[in-house]
Amino acid sequence: MSTVSTPFGVATLPYGVFSTASDQRARVGVAIDDLILDLAPAVQLLAPALAPAVAGPSLDTLLAAGPQTWSQVRALLTGWLADGTVSERLGPHLVPARDAVLHLPFTVADYVDFYASEQHATNLGKMFRPGQDPLTPNWKHLPIGYHGRAGTVVASGTDIVRPCGQRRGTDGDITFGPSQRLDIEAELGFVVGTPSPLGRPVDLAGFERHVFGVCLVNDWSARDIQAWEYVPLGPFLGKSFATSISPWVVPLAALGSARVPPPARTVPLLPYLDDSQAPPWGLDVRLEVRLNGHVVSRPRSDGMYWTGAQMLAHLTANGASLRTGDLYASGTISGERPGERGSLIELSWGGTEPLRLPDGTTRTFLDDGDEIVISASAPGADGVVIGLGEVRGRIRPAI
Repeated sequence: MSTVSTPFGVATLPYGVFSTASDQRARVGVAIDDLILDLAPAVQLLAPALAPAVAGPSLDTLLAAGPQTWSQVRALLTGWLADGTVSERLGPHLVPARDAVLHLPFTVADYVDFYASEQHATNLGKMFRPGQDPLTPNWKHLPIGYHGRAGTVVASGTDIVRPCGQRRGTDGDITFGPSQRLDIEAELGFVVGTPSPLGRPVDLAGFERHVFGVCLVNDWSARDIQAWEYVPLGPFLGKSFATSISPWVVPLAALGSARVPPPARTVPLLPYLDDSQAPPWGLDVRLEVRLNGHVVSRPRSDGMYWTGAQMLAHLTANGASLRTGDLYASGTISGERPGERGSLIELSWGGTEPLRLPDGTTRTFLDDGDEIVISASAPGADGVVIGLGEVRGRIRPAI
């Protein structure tokens, strides 16, 4: 849980779950500047027919309500906040963000992590397969992903205990102990609202019908545990110990001006992934990664090869169903320049080029006590900035 909040303007209006010292019930809130609107009593007062959708201790009911309800609630909020007379009536239901504790905003049903950045995949391929094509033969044909562990998705501000596991040393010896190469992955997460039936794929056009909004994700990674275990079935204990998400979910409706075309395709796509004639769902999100308060990277998502709509289409292409609260993430967001890499393994080039921080210390991977904060914003209409808030976590020693 976190007591940290980032101000948001009327163009953003993200949803989260909060409590206060004076009222410890978890309840749905909407962030506006440095305040949080307690949504259930506000809606009960001004639009009681919609009150059941926001009355729960999480966003689950609102997510399941579907696009029509999402649009109605957002339109009402925008109208109320623009109307001075109405906004005065909301006063008793506004809480200073500094007084709030923020919680995991929804029940995570399933968690899938993708590998959608060509720059990130290329960088890791160069490190792991020198002298070979850095991208695997399938990479430009489909969004590669793996199923993670929903039960270890945690709210921003939750401490991360250094994981233990098997590692293979440079001498070939197999040992068990705390990870020595603990890493971060700066990602964008997509939050599913409306479910889909088993056996029925969701096409590209279904993205807006099923995805409610986005959040920030830090998919913590134990690179030494991962390296020994991932062949042949992929990530497992090197990833499943913890994934942190931001406390605020920004609705897709706030990101209209951040939509951009994806990069030019160099390999023809099969019809279910071909978005050449579809509205673009690339997103121009600008992230910032801070290690102990020092900015170490500024990744941008506008160069991501695979879009959120394509990831969803591929995730369900075999008939896999969606559930309310499903979370899928982009994978590490990395750009072409060194200062745009979204993981420490890239920033330190596998540990061979330590990062030098302004306080004189160096890092290749995370030390105990280190704190990582990932924040982000996106362009809105007429020069407005859409805030995505932040996701933070501090490393604690292995148990």
